[in-house]
Amino acid sequence: MKAMIFAAGLGTRLAPLTDTCPKALIEVGGKPMLQRAIERLRDAGVSEITVNVHHHACMIKDYIASHDFGVDIRVSDESSCLLDTGGGVVKAATMLRGDGPVVLYNADIFTDFPLREMMERHCASGADVTLLADSRETSRYLLFDASGRMTGWRNVLTGETRSPFPAEVTDGSRQMAFGGVHIINPCVIDSMAEYMPEGKFSITPFYIDACRELDIRAYTPSGSYTWIDIGRPASLARAREMAKSRD
Repeated sequence: MKAMIFAAGLGTRLAPLTDTCPKALIEVGGKPMLQRAIERLRDAGVSEITVNVHHHACMIKDYIASHDFGVDIRVSDESSCLLDTGGGVVKAATMLRGDGPVVLYNADIFTDFPLREMMERHCASGADVTLLADSRETSRYLLFDASGRMTGWRNVLTGETRSPFPAEVTDGSRQMAFGGVHIINPCVIDSMAEYMPEGKFSITPFYIDACRELDIRAYTPSGSYTWIDIGRPASLARAREMAKSRD
């Protein structure tokens, strides 16, 4: 199985740390977040990883070149234009296409959920897309019906709901927070390229618009697990404190 790590973000909320260091190379427990992502994917059975870069791109490329993680790592360079998640996948499509699913993994997530189990669940389910999702509190949720299939998106602060399904479907849907890890089948890469052949776009609006045609499913681990987005100073400090007792 292949994977793509999203490591191109600006990390503006972590300034001044990210003025001189890309967010993906910020250390938690003595390890850069990029290393943590690579090792988790490798240990789950991923054999080829693409990393997209933009902010401090040379630092990330140098880091990858100077380390051997026992897995094939390629770089998709977005130095000239930050393409967001969807645009990043389309740009890297030639590296990602193959016979099997692709794991998309945010570099700024400190987590220990069972990734291999998620991969196995995706392959067994027949879904086009599987999203890590749970019931944690946030302001923007993905919506899923009783079977676990995605039906739309909702902003609970504004009340805005977006969905290709009628209101009676979304009104009865469960709100779940997306966890920054997805698994997509090769056909989804082609659908994304048709949706937006080039340029910058987020993958979430694509999922919203495509969830009637594509079978997009939620995966929620059965047991307890750690999940921290390290994109803010307070959450970074929390992840570092937690890493002291785990690594």
